[in-house]
Amino acid sequence: MATKGKITREEALAFHLHPQPGKFEIQATVPMSTQRDLSLAYSPGVAVPCEVIHEKPETAFDYTTKGNTVAVISNGTAVLGLGNLGALASKPVMEGKAVLFKRFADVNSVDVELDTEDPEEFIKAVKLMGPTYGGINLEDIKAPECFIIEQRLKEEMDIPVFHDDQHGTAVICAAGLINALHLSGKKIEDVKIVLNGAGAAGIACIELLKSMGAKHDNCIVCDTKGVIYQGRTEGMNQWKSAHAIKTDLRTLEEAMEGADVFLGVSVKGALTQDMVKAMADNPVIFAMANPDPEITPEEAHEVRLDAIVATGRSDYANQVNNVLGFPYLFRGALDIHARAINDEMKIACAEALAKLAREDVPDEVAMAYGRKLSFGRDYIIPTPFDPRLIHRIPPAVAEAGMKTGVARRPIEDIDAYELTLKARMDPTATIIEGIYARARSAQATMIFAEGDDVRVLRAAVAYQRSGLGKAIVIGREPEVKAALEAEGLGDAVRELRVTNAANTDHLDAYKDFLYKRLQRKGYDAQDVHRLAARDRHVFASLMLAHGHADGMVTGATRKSAHVMEMINLVFDADAEHGTVGVTALLNKGRIVFVTDTLVHEWPDEEDLATIAEQAVKVAREIGVEPRVAFVSFSTFGHPASERAEKMWQAPKVLDARGADFEYEGEMAVDVALNMEAMSHYPFSRLTGPANILVVPARHSASISVKLMQQMGGATVIGPILTGVDKPIQICSSSSTVNDILNMAVLAAAKVG
Repeated sequence: MATKGKITREEALAFHLHPQPGKFEIQATVPMSTQRDLSLAYSPGVAVPCEVIHEKPETAFDYTTKGNTVAVISNGTAVLGLGNLGALASKPVMEGKAVLFKRFADVNSVDVELDTEDPEEFIKAVKLMGPTYGGINLEDIKAPECFIIEQRLKEEMDIPVFHDDQHGTAVICAAGLINALHLSGKKIEDVKIVLNGAGAAGIACIELLKSMGAKHDNCIVCDTKGVIYQGRTEGMNQWKSAHAIKTDLRTLEEAMEGADVFLGVSVKGALTQDMVKAMADNPVIFAMANPDPEITPEEAHEVRLDAIVATGRSDYANQVNNVLGFPYLFRGALDIHARAINDEMKIACAEALAKLAREDVPDEVAMAYGRKLSFGRDYIIPTPFDPRLIHRIPPAVAEAGMKTGVARRPIEDIDAYELTLKARMDPTATIIEGIYARARSAQATMIFAEGDDVRVLRAAVAYQRSGLGKAIVIGREPEVKAALEAEGLGDAVRELRVTNAANTDHLDAYKDFLYKRLQRKGYDAQDVHRLAARDRHVFASLMLAHGHADGMVTGATRKSAHVMEMINLVFDADAEHGTVGVTALLNKGRIVFVTDTLVHEWPDEEDLATIAEQAVKVAREIGVEPRVAFVSFSTFGHPASERAEKMWQAPKVLDARGADFEYEGEMAVDVALNMEAMSHYPFSRLTGPANILVVPARHSASISVKLMQQMGGATVIGPILTGVDKPIQICSSSSTVNDILNMAVLAAAKVG
């Protein structure tokens, strides 16, 4: 998956090293706390499923991880664009593919690197592992060995074998072409298709399109030697020969004359503007070479405004991205215990993707990409972060598998299956990606106020290099430079803007502004000078107040109470003005907001109602439909206590204010979060588990968040500051680089 921005060697290595080597770990899914647990998990309890599987082998899909596990297998002979790096050096790529399976389709995946270039040895090794896995994803194996290996394994194994470099590209290409031809008013059986690049992906693309109706004689395949024609001997093999046609055409340039479709799986610059000019009306150009396409969309549109262009890059419209295919193909295949992934299943995947792109795009997807997406020349393929993919594509694949007889266990109720898929995925990942996309679209200039902290500097570098916007660091340039050099990021000092009171032209204006705010609060001119010139939190706030940046992130080096006090000198950022701190907890696919974690020490019922309203604003900005619970140790008056009185009065305040969201209270946390417990109170106004918890006091909010973080393993984002005139976010002193970056992104996306 291509990304905007520059990723340095140091950043990439650090990402793979921390918090532990690699990109995933294995966790138990069953209790392992007591001797009884151990006896059930191993001897003697484990003997029972062993005996059942021995009698009925198909039950292995039910009683073991086989039913939801795919092996990503490679020998490293064609690693990305890096060539033959060997099995060991390919491991980071295979681990990456494994986590994509989990992220997008909740498929468990294990990487296996085989240290051999002998196809026979490779085939034998994979066959011997067959009992362990529900499917095999072959990856980064050079041609022509990849054709031999895949074909033999498909013939000799009884689980799906899928070479994603071939078929993943082919499926997404087919999905995009269905829609491109729809927009062009053309039919696949009538169009002239030119393919440049006769490697694994190219051959798979043309074969799938032929199985969808493209005519053999209308498909011209080219490689580095030119057109593959009947009778050619140079550079040929059996896979190329299968697509040779009878023709006098010999070069790509000649082949492009009057072509309706160009498919490029070759090299940068292979397609020229003159070739594009020679194409038929409404040409379709899929320039899929990575990292740089055969021709850029800008170059193509300079000479043909009627062209529909797709590439493999995320910074252009119409990205041909394999992650739209392989996770969902395997999800559908695993769920019917398929023996194979056949052409019908691949075509079903392509058609389902094409259909999805023609439908109205949900608001959360449009919000994530910072623009309205609608079917047309710049939107013919769904985006990778469309939440509908998980429940739309696997059912289509599963149905095709059932119709073609490869299902061991057909799904009887497809509608019910779709519901299970909707519940399966972690919605928080899409939410976070959406916020990043909004920030990237905003291109905000962000102040990082604590330039003496290396975590802050690394976050500032990441913010700018990720293409999110411009970063301003408050600090002294020699010290910032030395700190960056110590981190192996010495070149970044030329990219960042480093500023302080000593090198700004605006200090007098800042001091005048601050003096007018503070002169009747006991501050004289000298006090104001010290604050503006020496306190980085105040200086950064003054920069923001004067429009010299778009947002600000601080708090990594000082207690939040002190930071809030300094910010409040410049902005009205206190309880009196409705300022609230909302902390998001992300855990096991759920997102829950806890509030107020920053401002109100001991709120009364009016404050609590305001806190709820501000938390709702944050939730909605993130794309979450709010359900508020005012939580306490008691539930609807039991046990009775004066301490809980304000928690049941707060909903009455919201009643009077005419709040337009769901809220209820007071209630215990287990009732608020657990629908089974809530069912004992049928009068409750909440239609689902609460996702905003308003707590009685700041200390209880802080305890709750830190307990969940330390004991529950929750990811914590925040506190998110809301109710301030400008986008300001405050980190905690224990923040990691990624935590600081997340807070900057929230500020850039104007969450709060």
